[in-house]
Amino acid sequence: MKKKSPLLSIFLIVLVDVLGLTIILPLLPFYAESLGATAAVVGLLVSTYAVCQLIAGPPLGHLSDRIGRRPVLLVSQIGTCIGFLILGFAQTLWLVFLARIIDGLTAGNLTVAQAYIADVTEPENRAKAFGLIGIAFGVGFLVGPGISGYLAQYNNTYPIFAAAALSFTSIMCTYFLLPSVVPHSHAEVESGGSRWGAMTASFKDKHLGPLLWQFFAFTFAFATFFSGFALYAERRFMRNGMPFGPKDVGYLFAFSGLIGALIQGGMMGRLVKMFGESKLVQIGFVSMAISFALLAGIHGIPLLLVAIGLLTFGSAVLRPSLTSLITTRTARHRQGMVLGITQTLMSIAQIISPVIAGFLIQGQLLAVWAIAGSVFCAAGWAFIVIL
Repeated sequence: MKKKSPLLSIFLIVLVDVLGLTIILPLLPFYAESLGATAAVVGLLVSTYAVCQLIAGPPLGHLSDRIGRRPVLLVSQIGTCIGFLILGFAQTLWLVFLARIIDGLTAGNLTVAQAYIADVTEPENRAKAFGLIGIAFGVGFLVGPGISGYLAQYNNTYPIFAAAALSFTSIMCTYFLLPSVVPHSHAEVESGGSRWGAMTASFKDKHLGPLLWQFFAFTFAFATFFSGFALYAERRFMRNGMPFGPKDVGYLFAFSGLIGALIQGGMMGRLVKMFGESKLVQIGFVSMAISFALLAGIHGIPLLLVAIGLLTFGSAVLRPSLTSLITTRTARHRQGMVLGITQTLMSIAQIISPVIAGFLIQGQLLAVWAIAGSVFCAAGWAFIVIL
């Protein structure tokens, strides 16, 4: 009898996690500003979360290789839920930082979920399976920011407690729905020192190393957008004579989510067959570079929608294709470790980018912020072509 695939369960778990994330995403900069944060401090807040991810990412990935994905995923989700609750009750800025520190130190949800998918799929089906992560992000960005924008009209804490409730739901889904997967056996026993050696070896690998640098270029550009867009939009766009706020940013993210869901839900498999994963990575970088170039000079909402549409398309085809290429070129027993490395690269990007974005936006250098994102996308594309 054919064993039932756990992909539906992992999709539901990731979806609920992403809904919690996307409820917080458009609100957090405005929430921090309401407690006295400047744009630069908001950037530091985002960076603090990323520093904690950098510390915790590889060990969590390695731990999941040893004891299994499910227990590590549960710990990560519990940390996220606690972080949301502290954030909701915060009355001072330092508690906001504490909430993000706790969430960041346990932020292995996506990494472990990706490793789980790699465990239960064959290489030829992996890009399509990773597309489930993209669908979850697409649906999450469609629904979550809309919920955030709607609830924020009444009280800024309502979206946060909604995210906490979703996080608790995700914990229940993991506990009751997700079957355990036995970690792949491996002969080597990797100590902390040899883990860093393995990371160095991964970058030196002529097949895997270039993909990791491409992943860094993508995550830096992606972090540039999502760490700075709310503050950028607040200073660049007006609606009914008022600067953009949580509701406007939330609905823009929802528009992005709709495009992402359409691409990942119905097009990703066909696009991979038509172009191949490597070509889709190139297309994604070019699309995102054009989007940032538009953001550097626009003031009208119609062109803003075009820019967000291009950026969403680019990231929607780039992320699963690049992740699939990385896992395909990685031995099965090292999937968690290598995906932990990608989490590390993402964290480094999210440490650097928000700080730069915060200071640029505080100095009203909005075009420079957008150009920085475009440059990294162009670098990612050039890196692929050169190699």
